[in-house]
Amino acid sequence: MAYSSQRPHTESYDAVQRPADKGKPAGREAWDAWWERHHLAVAVVGCTVFLAAGRISLALGAQSAVPVALYVIAYVFGGFFSLRDAALKLVQERRIDVDLLMVAAALAAASIGEWLEGGVLLFLFSLSNALQHYAMERTRRAITSLMSERPEMAWRKEADGSLQPVRVEELQVGDRIVVRPSEQVPIDGRICSGWSALQEATITGESVPVDKGEGESVFAGTLNLTGTLEVEVTTRAEETVIARIIRRVEEAEQEQSVMQRRIDTIEQYYAVSVIVLTALLAVIPGLAGAGWAASIYRAITFMVVASPCAVAMSVPAAIVAALANGARSGVLYKGGMHIENMAEVKVLAFDKTGTLTEGRPVLTDVIPAGGHSREAVLSLAAGVERQSGHPLGQAIVAAAEAEGSIGESAEHVQELPGKGISGGVGGREVWAGNRRMLQERVPQQAEGWLARARELEESGKTVVFVGSGDEVVGILGLMDRLRPDAAATVARLKAQGIERVVMLTGDNRRVGEAVAELAGVDEVYTELLPEDKAEIVQRLRREYGPVAMVGDGVNDAPALAQATVGIAMGAAGTDVALETADVVLMRNDLAKLNHAVTLSRRTRRIVWQNLIFSLAVIGVLAFVVLTRGLVLAAGVVGHEGSTVLVILNSMRLLANRPGQGAPA
Repeated sequence: MAYSSQRPHTESYDAVQRPADKGKPAGREAWDAWWERHHLAVAVVGCTVFLAAGRISLALGAQSAVPVALYVIAYVFGGFFSLRDAALKLVQERRIDVDLLMVAAALAAASIGEWLEGGVLLFLFSLSNALQHYAMERTRRAITSLMSERPEMAWRKEADGSLQPVRVEELQVGDRIVVRPSEQVPIDGRICSGWSALQEATITGESVPVDKGEGESVFAGTLNLTGTLEVEVTTRAEETVIARIIRRVEEAEQEQSVMQRRIDTIEQYYAVSVIVLTALLAVIPGLAGAGWAASIYRAITFMVVASPCAVAMSVPAAIVAALANGARSGVLYKGGMHIENMAEVKVLAFDKTGTLTEGRPVLTDVIPAGGHSREAVLSLAAGVERQSGHPLGQAIVAAAEAEGSIGESAEHVQELPGKGISGGVGGREVWAGNRRMLQERVPQQAEGWLARARELEESGKTVVFVGSGDEVVGILGLMDRLRPDAAATVARLKAQGIERVVMLTGDNRRVGEAVAELAGVDEVYTELLPEDKAEIVQRLRREYGPVAMVGDGVNDAPALAQATVGIAMGAAGTDVALETADVVLMRNDLAKLNHAVTLSRRTRRIVWQNLIFSLAVIGVLAFVVLTRGLVLAAGVVGHEGSTVLVILNSMRLLANRPGQGAPA
């Protein structure tokens, strides 16, 4: 069908979509949005203008009431938002905020006639807050930019074949939509017809386009590059993969890390201590005859430089930047604590199937019996396996089709649980199965064929015997192949400081050991049930310390729950994985695991850099104030400058890309 002939002539898809995509509110909403973003800048400008006006009026010899009035207005601009936020925290959370200390210091300066000094304090403090606001806004935009990847409109295909523009929220499961080249996929669905390359970086973090065709899944927010697709809607707008990612990242941003909770607890005691010390510095020297103005001035300066503003921002700024980096790269952390925990991991445990391996068996060996050709063995096996739903049978059929060895389909097919399958092909009975089938059909020859199959089994392959009547016609070897990047990923993990890499599998010992040797893991546990995996993870935590478990989020759920960090791999579109794991890798790319480890450890390093730097600045400035004295403005510059530098240092995490592991 030529979809272009049905495109509405009155308005284009872009014209329908653009207003919602741009997200430009009108009227009052536009003003509110502008004010929310720029109110701190307005405060800085207002404070600057009226401070300058007050100083100029004083220089021109105006009556004292004029410069004082101008300074008061400057104080209102510079201190209103800080005082409002501090009062709210004091009333609602019973917390003493850094903003309260700054406003109190400015008012104390004004009380001893140092209007200009107090004004400069509020100016620099409000300027610092504005810079922090814009810096953090940039970090959060890296997260909220995901929202702009969700189109608001879609072309729904009606019963008569026409296309109608509808809001994505109106789409129902089962509706059919059309997505043309250069358009974003508006909702999760399954391709009914068409073929195209899709850019899925918003979901998986992978920049290379993915070719998809009929029967494959597409995700909202991805970009259709080349072909026209007809897609059946499989989920509602609020439950798309990208909607769940956004929801998870927003929840993670609100969840404090362990270190942040500790700092918040300590901060309250510290703030009270600063207030008490400030009062003592103001009162004791004054009573001792040192001069009230000088004592209060020094106490005010001490309050400013000792305030823990930079310390308070050291952890959350880095965590938010790391969350944004991860979300953009296809690594979804479900909380700041998991970034911290990931940085501490000593042991990494892998599930085998679908994690270290590709998760589907492929035919690797065909060994014909005497007098039979490779094509004949494969054709007979595929004929009887064509109606089988078993993964091994499907792999045999796929290999036969690829080699052009498909013959006629079997009749009267019978699946024999625990043994194999049989049916009639060309008037003779054909069977394919395991050693139990072999021993049942050709008991006298079984030992000889089992000996021939042992070499395949020793290399980790699953053996299927193919026969006709009481004759064996050949042996097939199949294997769930190791991912091409598995060995390199394991090697990089060890280079990154992971002390031990372990593999847990329900497969038999020979298969497990063969895969483990190829992957380069240190230890392998085989023939495990889900509860066995969980028990081993517990034991590893006792022996080595923090353990990360990588699995598929379903049958590995007990082990994921027992691990210090549970990691679900290839979870795009998987509800269970998004709910179960602490960290979600959105596509089947083991390199994302290396990026997750690197990002977590970079974040830890930057957090410690922030804390050491901010505490050092407080210590040095406080020492200078107490021993030599310091101009208030210089103290403010040092204090606020350290806070801005902490924010900027944290923002370096935004620039990190998958595959980069350079030290911070």
